[in-house]
Amino acid sequence: MSIIRSILDTDLYKFTTSYAYSKLFPRACGEFEFVDRSNGDYPEGFDRLLREELDQMAQLSLTREEELFVRKQMPYLPPTYIDFLKGFRFDPSEVEITMEDRKLRIKASGLLYRVTLWETPILATVSELWFRERGEYPDLQYMQQTAIEKAVRMKEHCIIFSLFGMRRRFSFDVEDRVTGILKQHAGDSLFGTSNVYLAYRHALNVSGTHPHEWVQFHGSIYGYKMANYMSMEDWINVYDGDLGTVLTDTYTTDVFLRNFSKKHAALFTSLRHDSGDPYLFVDKVIRRYEELRV
Repeated sequence: MSIIRSILDTDLYKFTTSYAYSKLFPRACGEFEFVDRSNGDYPEGFDRLLREELDQMAQLSLTREEELFVRKQMPYLPPTYIDFLKGFRFDPSEVEITMEDRKLRIKASGLLYRVTLWETPILATVSELWFRERGEYPDLQYMQQTAIEKAVRMKEHCIIFSLFGMRRRFSFDVEDRVTGILKQHAGDSLFGTSNVYLAYRHALNVSGTHPHEWVQFHGSIYGYKMANYMSMEDWINVYDGDLGTVLTDTYTTDVFLRNFSKKHAALFTSLRHDSGDPYLFVDKVIRRYEELRV
């Protein structure tokens, strides 16, 4: 079976960002490039295997049951965009894959409302193929025990959490199993998952923010000094207060907070901490809210 088995097997913010591009920047083109931060050596033939997986994604289409789930659970996406998804097919010609001296290069280019949908599935596919070709297999007993322990701990301390792990997952099967275990043992502490397909399979809420990509895109248009402000303004223009979790660290939290106005504090109901010291982050955010008298 193919690694990516549904158009919905991706993070929520791929769809929400895709729709935002289609509404505000329908002719904008861009390029996504894969960067392996560890600079690993890939097995011979890895590029061919990856190409085979991506070619198979061209056969994916939104099923009727998936469509109904999206319409019910993601009401911030309008019917026109869901109709687009019904007819959407991945186009493998948008993706270039090369390998030289065992170093993998991937580029996805084209209209941003389309090519943004490649990002998370490609990363998940690379991760699963990497472990498979190296002959590494998960310790399912350890995985289950660890997931149960974490779920119980979260439930005991009344901590509400969501899953955000698709792009670096060991495999689809592992993410699927962990999601099921957490749902069984965490109870109401598990709010949901960013993986739309697993939310569909396990009857969970779909969780998500917007990506660094959205802020970086605005930086390329308006310059980095205006990137945070304009990306927030455009997100509000598209979603009108829905999806109110804002990303803070694209150009550092300090730069973000200078652009974070009282209007934004009212419309964005939460801030996403993604890097750095969480205690320093909270202190900075509280000071900014106090300055804004929120």
